[in-house]
Formats: sequence, structure tokens, C-alpha cells
Amino acid sequence: MAVMHDDDLSPLCIQDHPPSRPQLRVAVVTETYPPEVNGVAITLSRLVDGLVRRGHQVQLVRPRQGRQDRGNASDVEEVLATGFPIPRYAGLRLGLPAKRALIKTWSRQRPDVVHVVTEGPLGLSAVAAARKLQLPITSGFHTNFHAYTRHYGVGWLQHPLAAYLRRFHNRTDATLVPTGQLARELETAGYTNLRVLARGVDTVLFHPRHRSNFLRRSWGCDGDEPGLAVLCVGRMAPEKNLPLVLEAFEAIRRQRPHSRLIFVGDGPVRGPLQQHHPQHVYAGMRSGADLAAHYASADLFLFPSLTETFGNVALEALASGLPVVAFDRAAAGELIRSGENGFLAPPDDAAAFVAAAVAAATGNTLGILKNHARVSVVAQDWERIHDTFAQLLLQSVRSHARRHQARTAIVMAPD
Repeated sequence: MAVMHDDDLSPLCIQDHPPSRPQLRVAVVTETYPPEVNGVAITLSRLVDGLVRRGHQVQLVRPRQGRQDRGNASDVEEVLATGFPIPRYAGLRLGLPAKRALIKTWSRQRPDVVHVVTEGPLGLSAVAAARKLQLPITSGFHTNFHAYTRHYGVGWLQHPLAAYLRRFHNRTDATLVPTGQLARELETAGYTNLRVLARGVDTVLFHPRHRSNFLRRSWGCDGDEPGLAVLCVGRMAPEKNLPLVLEAFEAIRRQRPHSRLIFVGDGPVRGPLQQHHPQHVYAGMRSGADLAAHYASADLFLFPSLTETFGNVALEALASGLPVVAFDRAAAGELIRSGENGFLAPPDDAAAFVAAAVAAATGNTLGILKNHARVSVVAQDWERIHDTFAQLLLQSVRSHARRHQARTAIVMAPD
């Protein structure tokens, strides 16, 4: 067992990996990782697994998730930092600053590249330590934290937080973003050195064949008058815009009275929502085959969030054969073609979102959308994403080496 203190770091476990050419030693710094359940943690776990299977060595630096946390990754060198809970965001932690400890650790064994996933105190320490040691640094832009502020009663922090995030990422050699749309938005906001790294989906796990009549009956969607199962999956939090799901569903129900609304997920607004709207189904947190069955057993997916950088759930829904109604932004804006595999509404146009939900649920439209939903994302394979990620890290290493050689040549040049 090893705990990261401010003056030392020790690996929890080290395991050799089969060589690849070229083989990289990658230090990944994050403040969230499984078994925590959120889009960033799940995506990062996939990316780390992809690196390991390609023969790269991964050192994972993250906060301890609780007193019993002894590390859970058997195929990476795992280092646990001291952390503290994020207020009003149960289940997630921030890592304490650890610049000196990281410098000491990375001086003992230098990584080829440092990839920083989160922008908290631990991530900021990692950027500072890597710059001090003149290591290549990449970062990932995964969460629109500045967009969350108005949902948590601290709207006055939006501009300072946006400025902090911009400075944070511009101190790295490259910032990886999940969509071209987000890259353009961030470039307009002053971000530099942006690279697009899309997200993948497990098309074997998320598949229409996992449709369950048992689940549908438990929801009340099978019988003499079968109803439409309308699904919403994700963290049940203020920034997810869930009141719009309720509004859209009521509009659907006026056209199809036997429809049911199913929420999958948990979070701070689940209790109040369930208290005021007990007629809906609250399935709680689901994972693996159980989650896949919930997707495949529904008929329509509503995705009302305006704060996502990507939105993995949209991919999972489409792969499961569900048409998606969403706003024209993040992954939905790039994956959904209105009238073909779902419907898009202009950002912030709630009335258009409700109208799109009704259009998807009525007439002959739904069957057409279902037929095209899965076909539209089968090419979003994780293996292709893993290859791209490894290549982007290698490019960063090579670019950093070229810059270092150019600086050395300038210093050594005769007067």
C-alpha cells in the first residue's frame, strides 16, 4: 500500500507489459476513475486499457476514493494521492496539490509524456511539475465546469473559471477535445493547440438484441395497450436540464397516453424529482449488461443537456437502436441527422426540443428512426479511438523533442 504525501510518491503496483514500437511510458493524472461512475471516468478507463493493450506502460495518478481504497488497476502502476470531496457533487473527489511529490516521482523515472485529464488541484500540480521537468504534456477537455456554475448558485464564478480553464490547458502542448464543434468553440475562446479525439462505443454491449420483455412489463409498457418507453440516462443533477424531459414527456403522453418515462441514474435531484413525480420509473444506477438492457428495452431517448462536452449516453442509445432527441451541440450535433436517426433542436430552444420529441414519438416516424439509429454509429469503434489517442501522444513526444533540439541548437550556436 502507498499513499501519496506532498513529499513522496510510491507506486502501488508495477507490471511489465509486452513491448510495442515505439513503446511509451505515459503518466495519466486524473481526479476521477472507476469504480466512480461518470462519463470522464468511464472514458478514461477505456483509453488507459487501450494504451496497455498496445504495449505502453501507464502510471495512473489519482486521489484515494475512500479509506478502503487500495488501488483497483492490476495492469498499471497506480499511485494514490490525498483527496477531498467535491461540495454538492457526492461520490467525486479532488486531489490535493502535489507538485513536489510529482517532481520527485518523475525525476526517479521520467515518463515520456504526461496526460492530465482533470483541472483540479492535482491536475494543476501535474502541469506545473511536468513543465518544471520539461516533459511533454497533453490535457483532456472533458467537462464544461464553467457552464455548471449557474446550476449550483455560483454564476458569478463562470467567467473566472472559464479564464482559469483556458490558462490551464494553454500551458500544455496539446488539448484533446471530443468533437470538432467543441474545438471551434474553444479556439474562439482563446484556446490553442487543440486536437480532436472522439469517443467510442461498445457496439457489442449496447445492442438492440438485449431488449427485455420482462423489463418492459415491469415499466408497464406491454399489455393490451402497449405504451412507448421513453428513456433518459445520466447523472440526475441540476446541470442536466431534467425539467425539460418532464415537459417533453408530457407532450408525448398527450399523443400516446400509455407511454412511460424511465430515468436511469442517480444524483442530487433524484429525491425531489421522485417525490414530486412518483408516476415515473426511477431505475437508479445501472451498469454493464443491466444498463444495456435498459437502453435496448426503451423506444426513444431524450437527451436535454446543454453542458456536455460529448455525451456518451447519446452514442450508447444509438448503438442500442434508440432514436435520440437532443440539442444541436456536442456529440449529438455531430451524430444525429434529424429525421433519420433522431431529431435535433437549436440550442436553448426548449419549445423546439419538445416539438422534436413529439415528432419522433408519433406517426410512422419512430420505426424509420429506429432502423437507422444503430447503423449510424457502428463505425464509432473504440479500437480506432485507441489508435488515435496513442498516435496523438506520440506526436506530442516527437514535437517536444524537436522543440528541445531547436532550443539546444540556438544556445550552442556560435556568435
